[in-house]
Amino acid sequence: MLSLKPRFLPCVVGLLMLGTGLPAQAQQKHTFEIKDGQFVYDGKATQIHSGEMHYARIPREYWRHRLKMIKAMGLNTVATYVFWNHHNTAPGVWDFKTGNRNLIEYLKTAQEEGLFVILRPGPYACAEWEFGGYPWWLQKNQNLVIRANNQPFLDSCKVYINKLAAQVKDMQASKGGPIIMTQVENEFGSYVDQRKDIPLEEHRKYNAAIKRLLTEAGLEGPFFTSDAPVFFAGGATAGALPTANGEGNVESLKKSINQFNGGKGPYMVAEYYPGWLDHWAEPFIRVPTEQVTKQVETYLQNGINFNFYMVHGGTNFNFTAGANYNEEHEIQPDITSYDYDAPISEPGWATPKYNAVRDLMKRYVKYPVPTVPAPIPVVTLPAIQLTRTVDLFELKKDNKPVANDTPLSFEDLNQGHGYVLYSRRFTQPAQGKLQVKGLRDFATVYVNGKKVGELNRQENQYELEVQIPFNATLELLVENMGRINYGAEIVHNTKGIIAPVILNGSDVTGNWLMYKLPFDKVPDLAKYPTKNQVGKPTLYAGSFDVKQTGDVFLDMRGWGKGIVFVNGHNLGRYWKVGPQQTLYLPGCWLNKGKNEVMLFEQQNDVLQKELKTTVKPILEASQ
Repeated sequence: MLSLKPRFLPCVVGLLMLGTGLPAQAQQKHTFEIKDGQFVYDGKATQIHSGEMHYARIPREYWRHRLKMIKAMGLNTVATYVFWNHHNTAPGVWDFKTGNRNLIEYLKTAQEEGLFVILRPGPYACAEWEFGGYPWWLQKNQNLVIRANNQPFLDSCKVYINKLAAQVKDMQASKGGPIIMTQVENEFGSYVDQRKDIPLEEHRKYNAAIKRLLTEAGLEGPFFTSDAPVFFAGGATAGALPTANGEGNVESLKKSINQFNGGKGPYMVAEYYPGWLDHWAEPFIRVPTEQVTKQVETYLQNGINFNFYMVHGGTNFNFTAGANYNEEHEIQPDITSYDYDAPISEPGWATPKYNAVRDLMKRYVKYPVPTVPAPIPVVTLPAIQLTRTVDLFELKKDNKPVANDTPLSFEDLNQGHGYVLYSRRFTQPAQGKLQVKGLRDFATVYVNGKKVGELNRQENQYELEVQIPFNATLELLVENMGRINYGAEIVHNTKGIIAPVILNGSDVTGNWLMYKLPFDKVPDLAKYPTKNQVGKPTLYAGSFDVKQTGDVFLDMRGWGKGIVFVNGHNLGRYWKVGPQQTLYLPGCWLNKGKNEVMLFEQQNDVLQKELKTTVKPILEASQ
């Protein structure tokens, strides 16, 4: 939030608008309404040409540049989700001020750049974001049912909505701000279709309750819902405009909306997909530019309001990437890059798709389209020398384990993300089939510190043969690869080992020790001895100097699987299965002079001495 500057006299305080830090007299109030089948702003019919961009996926320092890019593409609106778990960082802890959590600054910047804002507060977001935006600890309440007409869940939603509304309600158009519309829930109709075990009336009560909570908190609307037209029956709710996701046929769009909106518009595609999401170990998905411009021109010719999802995707920094699933894979973790094949690329560059859409928009819109801002500079760096290596098992010395007869989940250990090392000593020799059917999501298996194999939920690989000598230790390093963000399985999202470990058909019980490794900060490696052995999970560290800051990509080809920190910033996951082979390092996170890097390499099949860099993303899959 903006703070009051010393130059303001005390008598001015009464003139400030709550939350904005701007003098009330400087804020001109506006009207935005749905009238006669149209969107009407200050009494004038207005078309919405929007692009989705999530502030949580972009460094705060780059918000203005990306918003300028949206404006220069010919759009007049930016849409954004608010991720509940991005602001509710721990139970009872809320953050709307630090880094890229400063939502008020984002909204204010959008307004300064001449953009309307469409607010998508959820509480469920999806968006390929961890747990669809829900805080992981909601699952610890056994009486709480996610995304349902369940009082404990609605009570939690109310707390979130009230906290959010206190920040944004004075940024609505009626108060002089840029917010023109607010979404109710998100793609609820598809969830209704998947959860037919719940009576339709209960689903409708839940959707209505979310709208009521938004209204009671001070959000005025207009409200809208967002679904594929085939799911309107389950997702539409009274008092909210139904909008369509992914609908390209104008007549079908109008017919679907008319059916649930009294036979009139406005007609809006709330998510038009110029690209698509990507999973680990699957090819990048690409949408041709010609296909995009043809569809957008159809919308423009027929007066259809639309929102590019995404216009700029950004990056799933830290452990924010979510996951999907299908009939073949129990989980499909999303990659770190959220480039999405969007018109504005992950580092904020204008793509050929961007230029083609911009040229098209300039032919149709009546408002001025500004020039394209210069891209953020890139820098060329030499390979970064990694001068320190520490065996992860060394960290056990300062990590007090949690003991239990059976393995505990991340949630039971009060840990949301990262890794847990599950350890058990065997007083008698054992061998045979080790089964970890409750693995969530990826495990490297060791016997007496030697790697004996990997288990992988993505590939439905839950078992391997092991041989455990007398007085030996079995250890499983388990990684949470992101909670499912879409579909009925969102209600089953605990992590770690959530069912008994089985050896030769019998449960392995007694004497389990669990070492928590959340990697919520960079560990201090100075107090540990230098060790590096093939197959051992290893921490690599080094430093490098920068004369001039700028964007750069870390080249992860040749590495196995892990995460990278630079100057304390978690850049996200890498994995040799591809398709992503680089990690985006924003220049605003670099220092002139010395910079620190640390990698946690889980597989460590090849010992490394340096980390290469590049000025371009490497998009080719490795296999």
